[in-house]
Amino acid sequence: MYKAPQDYLDADAAAGRIMAHARLLMKLSSQFDAVAPAALRHAAHVANYKSGKLVIHADNGAVAAKIRQMHRRLCDELSKKAPECSDIEVKVQPRQNLDRSSTSTIKPISGAAAATLARTTAALPPGPLRSALDSLLQRAARQE
Repeated sequence: MYKAPQDYLDADAAAGRIMAHARLLMKLSSQFDAVAPAALRHAAHVANYKSGKLVIHADNGAVAAKIRQMHRRLCDELSKKAPECSDIEVKVQPRQNLDRSSTSTIKPISGAAAATLARTTAALPPGPLRSALDSLLQRAARQE
């Protein structure tokens, strides 16, 4: 008989508790998305829940402040379809941006700067600094 991976995790007592908590967080997350205004749901997410306290991570201070202002209403709405929410703790935790190309601009290195870097790199012993400068110079050469 085939068993799904979650069946094995549910069978173990410790893993079962973790799986149950993960399911609870998923339920609370979907509830938060359903009751929070659109601007908040895209800039905040449920991080944890323990003893009636919901922990929410906000992308920035403005979002955190708005969630704190709406604390009571959010708790009331979440408690209707999810476990009791007696308190909300908000922490500012910016999400890691894995796509760096959209947030940074690659600026070309001037010819004089490239020449100075090349001389400096040539004088360095082999190692991580020299490798990093070599990579920088190669990228700069491809951009020209």
